[in-house]
Amino acid sequence: MIIVQAAGGLGNQMQQYALYRKFVSLGIDARLDVSWFTEAGRQDGVYARRELELELFRAINYKICTEQEKQALAGKGSLLGWVKAKLLPGSRKVFHESGMYHPEIFDFREKYLCGYFACEKYYVDILPDLRKEFTFPRSDNPENRKMAQRIEQTEAVSIHIRRGDYLDAENAAMFGGICTENYYEGAIEEIKGRYPQAHFYIFSDDIPYVKERYQGKAYTVVDINRGRSSFYDIWLMSLCRHNICANSTFSFWGARLNNHQEKVMIRPSVHKNTQKFDPVLMHELWEGWTLLDPQGRVV
Repeated sequence: MIIVQAAGGLGNQMQQYALYRKFVSLGIDARLDVSWFTEAGRQDGVYARRELELELFRAINYKICTEQEKQALAGKGSLLGWVKAKLLPGSRKVFHESGMYHPEIFDFREKYLCGYFACEKYYVDILPDLRKEFTFPRSDNPENRKMAQRIEQTEAVSIHIRRGDYLDAENAAMFGGICTENYYEGAIEEIKGRYPQAHFYIFSDDIPYVKERYQGKAYTVVDINRGRSSFYDIWLMSLCRHNICANSTFSFWGARLNNHQEKVMIRPSVHKNTQKFDPVLMHELWEGWTLLDPQGRVV
């Protein structure tokens, strides 16, 4: 059995689900472990700050592992379990993601997988099926439906600008300085060069900033969804013809769920500052994407 741990925010949960579905598509017995979101998933005395949001999608289908199935692979989280793992390393069958892409995981048959698995190559071949499963329920907010109609009537381009927690000192060192203002300017120019009539829909967790920076008839700041309803921003991004992403799995999924055949998907050349940019590898792992560096140059 393969067990994939579900953890983190919505974008990460969607990636972990996508990897789970990839294993299922290969005929491998697989489960999701969702205990990270409950007291049972408590780690080092810290409760998860996120909620399990996968169930917001009505068409997804997954099997949850039992505590016994989890313990059989990952061991117990007790002191006794830790001692056993040290004395008998083979008793714990846990794999921790340490790189961008690990093709060896598809040879596993008895493993507990921990990681975010953001790389497109893991599940690019089943994205058509995932688009059907990640079906958004009808929004109760009529503004979402009005915005969807506007988007579908224009050469719409989503721009996702994540600031919020990325401005915190502990996160800025890891994620800051990647999606710079030059990055976004370069991405906008790249789109305009191909589609002069493009209209840009701005999605952000810092609405005052984007309202000040992106003014004029070519821009619409989307300020509809807050809190749990932020889920619908992915839907609106997916309706756009093209997508400019932040180094954020949230906007990656807006682009992945975009079903337009001629879409342009732009993402930063690296996701975090500890990543060394390898252009050959990145273009192989993110086939079909346009990569821009922090200076706004296509690489």
